[in-house]
Amino acid sequence: MKSFGQKPWVLPQPVLIIGTYNSNGTPNAMNAAWGGQWDAKEIMICMGSHATTENLDRCNEFTVAFATKNTMTASDFVGIVSAKNDPDKIRKTGWTAIQSENVNAPVFTDFPMTLECRILRKIDQTKNGYNIVAEIVNILVDENYLAEDGKPDVEKMQLITYEPVHYGYLVMGERAGNAFEDGRVLQ
Repeated sequence: MKSFGQKPWVLPQPVLIIGTYNSNGTPNAMNAAWGGQWDAKEIMICMGSHATTENLDRCNEFTVAFATKNTMTASDFVGIVSAKNDPDKIRKTGWTAIQSENVNAPVFTDFPMTLECRILRKIDQTKNGYNIVAEIVNILVDENYLAEDGKPDVEKMQLITYEPVHYGYLVMGERAGNAFEDGRVLQ
């Protein structure tokens, strides 16, 4: 086996779009790759020093949308362009933002699934940012992405994952098996 040392190569990495409001009340979004489930009703996201971080310092509520194949270009754009340098960046994405009913943050309706969140605590806070642990207040799913059982159909969403080795995005979606079931054949 070839050794690569320390790299941020935990796979897969969701492409998370963090929605907040700027100080003037306009919607803002940033792309965050380093995040995931923290507990049954909580998530963790590694935040740097961004306009979004400043927004979270003013208001501890935000949304998290999951980027898809269809939203990939605009999702990448909000990760490379800061609202500090381009206050018109959301208009350039073509996304539609509505006010969340449960938190003080925008919901971008162009995404199939969005988490409405509230920060519970900040960890390792420095001038360079912090990690946040947030409560999932509610989950919104576009009805076009529901399965016959009424639950989200993740395969339909064409979610993307960040591929940190070669700096790319991969589409997820093919079901490979059944969790908590397939391994029973080895019992």
